[in-house]
Amino acid sequence: MPINWLNGLLLTALIFVPLEKLLARRRQRIFRRGWFNDVMFLLLNPPIIIFALGVLVIGMTMASAWVVPVRVRDAVASQPYWIQIVEVLVVADIGFYLAHRAFHTFPWLWKFHEIHHSIEELDWLAAARVHPVDQIITKACSFFPVFTMGFSDLAIGAFMFIYGWQSVLVHSNLRINFGPLRWLIASPEFHHWHHCSDHEARDKNFAGQLPFLDVLFGTAYMPRGKMPTRFGLDQPIPTAYPAQLIHPFRRVATSRMQTGTADTR
Repeated sequence: MPINWLNGLLLTALIFVPLEKLLARRRQRIFRRGWFNDVMFLLLNPPIIIFALGVLVIGMTMASAWVVPVRVRDAVASQPYWIQIVEVLVVADIGFYLAHRAFHTFPWLWKFHEIHHSIEELDWLAAARVHPVDQIITKACSFFPVFTMGFSDLAIGAFMFIYGWQSVLVHSNLRINFGPLRWLIASPEFHHWHHCSDHEARDKNFAGQLPFLDVLFGTAYMPRGKMPTRFGLDQPIPTAYPAQLIHPFRRVATSRMQTGTADTR
């Protein structure tokens, strides 16, 4: 396991654990329910996801010549870096929004995404509990337009850095809402409503970084003066890492068996 990756993990913990004590939104233990399970996701998921995304990125890069004309990619890459970074954030988050919404819309995709929504106490580590299939598909939808349009490595790298830190931030147990920028930059308040198990908050706030996308598509929910209090699923799922990896596939197989039985009657 790369030393830099371990250093990044340690740095993240050193920043967010004290912050969650100083600016806690809810009172909860550091080692809350599912904490050790989420550590397993954090340690064991990256090799799977990095390998799969590496293969996909190579394919995206090779396909870019057929998808987007060379003159368009050259024009995109010639823009100032700061403009490219802004554009990458918007383009990638549109891809993320669409993929995320699809995971909530189609039952066979939800079987994978519900692993993430099984979290009952949100904190900085909660961002790690994502099924590899879920994360691979979602990231691929974000990266595909970015790589094929020819954005520079620096702009893409900046997006990955922002995405990584903001993903941790929006799951963290912090009372931060960004005030007048609350619909421009995703905050813990914004994303905690996405995880809320209240019926009025379900299937809302799909954007990763840019909440105004939810405003544009009619899926925004962040009422003033009210905070989410309940998280998790209506139906329990396995709580151990290996069982959670297998769980979606078992449910898919069960659904197919039930469908086949229904068709023979």
